Amino acid sequence: MYKFIKDLLKRKEPERIILTFNAVPAWLDERENSARISLETETTLPIQNIRNATAQLQHIINGIADAEHDPAIHPKLKSIAKNSLPQFVKAMNASLSKEFPEDIEGFYSSSVECVKTCLNSTRGQGRYLQAVFPDEMKAVKNGIDAIGRELNIITRSLGRYQNQKAQTSTARSLHNALYDIKVDTKKSLEKDTRITTRISEITNRIGCIEKELIDLLSDTRMKEVNEKKILLSEMEKERDEQIRSYTALSMTASHVFRKAEKIATKRKISAEISNLRHTIDLLSDHTAPDTKELASALAIAFPVAQRMIDTGEIVLKNKEERAIFSDTKKFSNDIFAICTDITTQEMSCKSATEDLVSHPVLTKINALEREKTQLLSMLGKEHQSKKDLAEWSEKTLAKIPAITDELNKKIEEIVGGSVQLLTDDPGPVRG
Repeated sequence: MYKFIKDLLKRKEPERIILTFNAVPAWLDERENSARISLETETTLPIQNIRNATAQLQHIINGIADAEHDPAIHPKLKSIAKNSLPQFVKAMNASLSKEFPEDIEGFYSSSVECVKTCLNSTRGQGRYLQAVFPDEMKAVKNGIDAIGRELNIITRSLGRYQNQKAQTSTARSLHNALYDIKVDTKKSLEKDTRITTRISEITNRIGCIEKELIDLLSDTRMKEVNEKKILLSEMEKERDEQIRSYTALSMTASHVFRKAEKIATKRKISAEISNLRHTIDLLSDHTAPDTKELASALAIAFPVAQRMIDTGEIVLKNKEERAIFSDTKKFSNDIFAICTDITTQEMSCKSATEDLVSHPVLTKINALEREKTQLLSMLGKEHQSKKDLAEWSEKTLAKIPAITDELNKKIEEIVGGSVQLLTDDPGPVRG
């Protein structure tokens, strides 16, 4: 007998609840539905009592409005009551006649507002009616108190419900966060697979291009390409030599013409200034000028400079300058011949370059090199994307234990006991 009583009184530990991750939303829905049903059950009677008390209170107010004044009441009190009664009745009826919403939260808010208005009316105009209608005003106070008591019951029930709802809402947010991580992680794995595939494809293509390039370099046609390259190099060397010769002559002449231009500027001889500057510009140009235009410019510039040399205003300082101005005709013929040669050589080099570049082997090599450059750029971007994705995954997955632990604790708060949360795969999310 003693053992039976002891076992009966012995405190039992609550059972441990086991939930799978995917079952949590439905379980939370059930908890919210259960909490709502409890709220509705707990508040059904208080709500009905408030409706009845409100109707009874309105009946009392209407009774006061129709009541005959007690003849024993002092005339002054009767006058006060007569002035205050219409305002009191109007304010009370305005509040009590409002329809209460059907939903609990709306009903509660409206009921609280009704009680506040009634209390304000009772403490306002109603206080002047205490002496005239003592019993009726006492009944009004009792009616308001009755509504207040029922509201206190609803307040407690609604508070519990809102607390439960807040808990389930927090748990749902945590579950959603974990679910989003799960979905995003799956997508990131798929993306990583696609990136890895692209990296493999690009790497393989680069390898094929490098093999093709090696094969092309050993192609028998490369002998012809090399011969064309050598020929082009020699042509460019001859052209560059002529350009150096032209540069040396033109710079020497330009140096003297600049001195002449400064003197003409001081004298403000605009025609001479203009021609000298034009001649200097032609001689200083990086490309060989038109020989006819240069001949016309030199024909005017040489006499101007020669006159200044003859008067001693310009002193020729080296043998190169003296050679040019001692025989300007020879200088002109030499520089015209060089310009013509440069133009011809430029055209030849251009033609040889086009011929070389258009060679089938070089065309193929250049196309492969361009493709390889583009692929290397793409490969770098893919590797960076893979690295960024790995860093994101690492940071995201690192959040899972803390969120899972928080979700587990929140569910334990809801049930008031121990909870084991499992993934949908074998093994618990949290031990």
